[in-house]
Amino acid sequence: MSVSRAKDRSRRADSTSYDFAFRIRRKSGTCKDVPAPEPALEGSLADTHCHLGSLSRCDMSLARAGYHGVDFVCDITDVVQDAAPSLAAVEGWRLSARAWLDVLTPKRPVEVPRVRVACGCHPHNAKEYDGEAERRLLGFLRDPRVSCLGEVGLDYFYDLSPRGVQQDVFRRQIGLAHETGLVLALHVRDAHEDALRILDEEGLPAAGTILHCCSLPPDEIRPWIDRGCFIAYGGAVTFAKLDEAREGAKLVPEGRLLTETDAPYMAPVPLRGVENGPEFTMFTAAKLADVRGIRPGDERRAFLAQLHKNAVSLLDREPMPWQRVER
Repeated sequence: MSVSRAKDRSRRADSTSYDFAFRIRRKSGTCKDVPAPEPALEGSLADTHCHLGSLSRCDMSLARAGYHGVDFVCDITDVVQDAAPSLAAVEGWRLSARAWLDVLTPKRPVEVPRVRVACGCHPHNAKEYDGEAERRLLGFLRDPRVSCLGEVGLDYFYDLSPRGVQQDVFRRQIGLAHETGLVLALHVRDAHEDALRILDEEGLPAAGTILHCCSLPPDEIRPWIDRGCFIAYGGAVTFAKLDEAREGAKLVPEGRLLTETDAPYMAPVPLRGVENGPEFTMFTAAKLADVRGIRPGDERRAFLAQLHKNAVSLLDREPMPWQRVER
């Protein structure tokens, strides 16, 4: 989550073209095409963590995602910031994406990605979490489209909420994950020791726990693996200076490995500086396969199938019995 979403959106408003090409804008103002991974990926992809409401052209990005093989997206929303407008808009985004696909690919059948939603209180906003915010959060969690409680946790890098408050709100939301039976998605930055301690004290939710935006080296990722967490990688795993993160990614059991984007932030190489979108999942998936020594063809097809299965079995489950049917 960005500290200044409006500024980011304005700066990158022209980064998504009305076609399916990948490109970056040069300083001169001209654009350079960027090729998709070659050879082409062999299976469907899932973006387990993106912020659709922060994209400059969400409908076009969903259309592009479908075109490039992403068939599932989890939209992360915040009870303090954007949960209400995002939940109200998501079906309209998908309908508009369908219209774009009908116009741009009339002879090629392409499906719009399925979208499920996560809702929680980000540690940046913990200072605004009170009884009324929790009441609203519980209301959002009753929506059958919501399959995850998150992103929640601790952020000692920005410290936008007092650390003690962050810890209290984190504990409360772990409790809600236990009560609701929903998956818990974590945002942890410069606070992994405290986050692990609190999770151990409160207990990890039975439905599953996702460590979002992982870039941990091997020695620091082991405790999360040992606790049975799912580990999600986005653009950071492609960054030149994060060799230790790539070493850590080799240790994650294949059955608990996830792909994500954190769109519109943290676009992968070779698209650094461009507004990220769920369609960029392919670059992260290709890098993870390469890092783990998985060859294109049947071997990579099986790997991608496992990653996709991990995502949908975790985040695209049937709604809980207590979630309301009506909207």
